[in-house]
Amino acid sequence: MDDHEPLKPFLLAFPGPLRDQLVAAVLSGEKVSTSGLLAEYEAEAEELPPVGERSALIDSDGREVAVVEVTEVRVVRLGDIGLQHALDEGEGYTSVAEWRAGHESFWHGEEMREALGDPEFTVDDDTLVVAERFRVVRRA
Repeated sequence: MDDHEPLKPFLLAFPGPLRDQLVAAVLSGEKVSTSGLLAEYEAEAEELPPVGERSALIDSDGREVAVVEVTEVRVVRLGDIGLQHALDEGEGYTSVAEWRAGHESFWHGEEMREALGDPEFTVDDDTLVVAERFRVVRRA
């Protein structure tokens, strides 16, 4: 991408099949929201993205495939995630329960627990989630 300064990477999941699926959903326009753990931002000493921030969407091969712009950032309890957010994640979820099961499986996975430095990490209704909305502003 020929921006004057490099953009921060916009990373979905970990490199591999899930990231590839999510990147494809963003590029097709099906995925316009994503969810992360506030604990992950804290573990990485990373600030939440401000509305309007543009980032480079990165695929599993480390390539920049698009530029996305954050349009909304909310910190909400896991138990308060609504159906529209789950649908807008573009992963085929048809209910909040389905969305939650998929995300719990990811968040309880070995890679996430390692990233958080907590091999016993689990989520519950009170776990804080960063719910982000975004739009593609340019494809590579």
